[in-house]
Amino acid sequence: MRTRRSSGVFLMLAVASAIDRFNCAIGRAISWAMPAMVVIQVAVVLMRYVFGIGSIWMQESIVYLHAATFLLAGAYTLAVDAHVRVDIFYREARPRVRAAVDTFGTLFFLLPMCAVILWVSTPYVARSWSILEGSRETSGIQGIYLLKTLILVFAGLMALQGVGIIIKGVSALAGQPAALRRFTREAGADGERTA
Repeated sequence: MRTRRSSGVFLMLAVASAIDRFNCAIGRAISWAMPAMVVIQVAVVLMRYVFGIGSIWMQESIVYLHAATFLLAGAYTLAVDAHVRVDIFYREARPRVRAAVDTFGTLFFLLPMCAVILWVSTPYVARSWSILEGSRETSGIQGIYLLKTLILVFAGLMALQGVGIIIKGVSALAGQPAALRRFTREAGADGERTA
């Protein structure tokens, strides 16, 4: 029979796992923007230098796809622990130390930074929406307000992933075996932690 405390920990780990799955789904979906960017860029070059035709809409779509890739895949990168880490001692540290570093870093660096991004960019995005800001070029993409909205989405997804990291870190520090395993093994090429 499960105790109330273990049921709560299980529920919180299930929430953290759901956050991981959500951000991973977004990351996998937006990864299709990369080959699309390549195809569009090749088409733009061929159109311009072979046929002498230009397309501002296609050129701007590359910028949109590039921005969307970085802004929407950030939380995915964090979820699979593939972000850049300045590793002084983390790799050789014990699982509980890793959990403490991740929890501390998320609480005192990631979440405050997400709050600052949301605070500063909300008026910027709101102004863009108020005029339905579009391209300065007549034949460009008339959706700059949507592009700027991705800044808010980025901060929200990163903060959400931060909550998942804190849940796993606190659970690991409390000695929860399932959470401790996350900090025991190294991340593999597929992003999942492997032995």
